[in-house]
Amino acid sequence: MKHFYLLLFFLIQVVTSVAQLTLEDTIMYDGRVRTYILYVPETYQAENPAPLVFNFHGYTSNNLEQMFYGDFRPIADTAGFLIVHPMGTDDFLGNPHWNVGWGTSTVDDVGFTNALLDTLSAAYSINQDRVYSTGMSNGGFMSYRLACELSDRIAAIASVTGAMTINTPSTCSPEHPVPVMEIHGTSDATVPYNGNILFESVASAMTYWTTFNETDAMPIITDVDDIDPDDGSTVQHYFYGNGNNDVEVEHYKVNNGGHTWPGTAFSGAGTNHDIDASKEIWRFFSTFDIHGKIETTSDGPVLTKESISLYPNPAQAFITIEQGSDDQQEYLISSMYGQTLLRGILSSRKQDVDVHQLPVGMYVLSTGNSVIRFFKAE
Repeated sequence: MKHFYLLLFFLIQVVTSVAQLTLEDTIMYDGRVRTYILYVPETYQAENPAPLVFNFHGYTSNNLEQMFYGDFRPIADTAGFLIVHPMGTDDFLGNPHWNVGWGTSTVDDVGFTNALLDTLSAAYSINQDRVYSTGMSNGGFMSYRLACELSDRIAAIASVTGAMTINTPSTCSPEHPVPVMEIHGTSDATVPYNGNILFESVASAMTYWTTFNETDAMPIITDVDDIDPDDGSTVQHYFYGNGNNDVEVEHYKVNNGGHTWPGTAFSGAGTNHDIDASKEIWRFFSTFDIHGKIETTSDGPVLTKESISLYPNPAQAFITIEQGSDDQQEYLISSMYGQTLLRGILSSRKQDVDVHQLPVGMYVLSTGNSVIRFFKAE
């Protein structure tokens, strides 16, 4: 009954709101008719290949619910990426699912994902180096499976309340370093934070990916501002940098958080509102392509080899910027979403900049054609 009313609400929203281009379509794969919902932002232009995000629903849910529950559409409208919401198949209990290696399912969902990507690539201008996967719960498991088995096409993944199936780390074989983000509540009763006989723990997944990517073994841990004290949870951010191809691994540990999507408009018990999972995931995706750290983002400055240096990184009250000449040039400090927060003029080879007022988080320093990311700690 809950799903019925939620679906009814979604359908009303679809009819009464002004969408860009949202279409439902099907492909035939492995003798099954498979459905999906595609969202194309108004800014899409065929002459400019666009990134694509797979957004997988959770167990017993469906792609329409996921499109609203883990909503990326407002972000896509400005960042210019396409979103595909595939639909799983019913298991022996009649529940929609993704075959991630546990249970009795024999559905080839990895092959389906690959075929769906081929179909969309034939109809739309997709940047093949910038295909990403995320999902809720069972959809997070699916994203991990794609990182292991379809890494030749997937640039980065993010899981919300998902995990790696037990023993998957021993069989996982990515073809390139894979940036990974995990967002997970410590009070998740459905996919326990510390794992069980079916699921690896969050710590196990982080250990696998930091080891495989050869990132820093010890993370930078920061407390996220508790902007909603009434949600009953707090967040810690774990950042593992300096991996091969400059890839990174990130984890948002939602202390006392439940089996939910942080920041969703459809909040319930255990939902955190200190972070917006969709925004954090796109912020993460936008800095990588299948080759690692990218040189451009869809809405950001050109990234080149640094002709300036910045330290300390992480920073607290001040950063020091060094450049190779005394020439004056403007510097900008922006959020990961492109919002300019500080600006000034570099007038010497070495200059201190006060950043104490910036909240804890990741920022971008840009001067001319040079860009450096830095982390603001407490």
